[in-house]
Amino acid sequence: MTGPRDTLNRPLKNLRLSVTDRCNLRCAYCMPEEEYAWLARPDVLSFEEIDFLVDRFGALGVDTLRITGGEPLVRKDLPVLLALLAKKPWLKDVALTTNGVLLGEQAQALRDAGLHRLTVSLDTLQPDRFRALTRRDSHGAVMAGIAEAVRVGFSGGLKLDAVVLRGVNDDELVPLLDFAASVNAELRFIEYMDVGGATRWRREDVVSRAEMLQQLSKQLGAIEALAGRGAAPAERFRLPDGRTFGVIASTTQPFCRSCDRARVTADGTFFTCLYASAGLDLKAALRRGDDAQTIEAALRSRWSSRSDRGAEQRLALRDRGPLASAAELKGAPHLEMHTRGG
Repeated sequence: MTGPRDTLNRPLKNLRLSVTDRCNLRCAYCMPEEEYAWLARPDVLSFEEIDFLVDRFGALGVDTLRITGGEPLVRKDLPVLLALLAKKPWLKDVALTTNGVLLGEQAQALRDAGLHRLTVSLDTLQPDRFRALTRRDSHGAVMAGIAEAVRVGFSGGLKLDAVVLRGVNDDELVPLLDFAASVNAELRFIEYMDVGGATRWRREDVVSRAEMLQQLSKQLGAIEALAGRGAAPAERFRLPDGRTFGVIASTTQPFCRSCDRARVTADGTFFTCLYASAGLDLKAALRRGDDAQTIEAALRSRWSSRSDRGAEQRLALRDRGPLASAAELKGAPHLEMHTRGG
């Protein structure tokens, strides 16, 4: 049976699976508020439920899986789940995104579990700036975690992500590129997005893809755009010295028309777009004992009716502000970026 196509003929190929909504940082662009509404712990899916659900997505054509959070490494015994998932022969890629704080103590276990690739968020190389941005004094732990990931063998499958904020870290583009090269990682610059917990988002704080490329070309020389992006979120570029990097420009250059990503929250809510306001409750189906065929039919139906173009629609707004206010998010925690896995 062939996999479903949505109303824009986009396949379902890529699943971003959140294993927790908890995070040990409070980054200004994602979790700027003092208090948050958390998912109830009994609602969080067990490893067995996650394993079963991933198989249902696999039956519909998903072959790429990324584990997210919140911060996924705060989920107890995560390598046990990764070992279950990594052995599925139809999954061609199993990756994980982390803020790196706990990576130093878990990198070896993640590697041993069969994790293919690793992405670490690194917005600044400056400890004081890191503290101001995240409200935590964990920069040293992140840097040690990256070093340990390289040591255990993730070098070559390692990416570093940096959200670029005007007046905060937009003077670190070249230093971040240099650091990435030193650990054999590819850096991806990310435009500041107005989704989920970005309650203090302002258009003027966004450093656009065009501005980033202009700044880099001025300092480093002519930049070559690389072909073959496909459905990937990052557009890739090559510097004159051969180094490559990516830019994820969802805010100013959306890639909605090629997006093949589904998202499942830690409590089993299925979203077909990062900007979607409503999702499909899969936890209820799992816990009432629905069989594989029934759940697959529900997933197929939801994806087949998908028409989401969230980032494109946001771009078209004349008076563009945060997607939701702090008060709205308290009543609808599934809208949070740290809940649905960005």
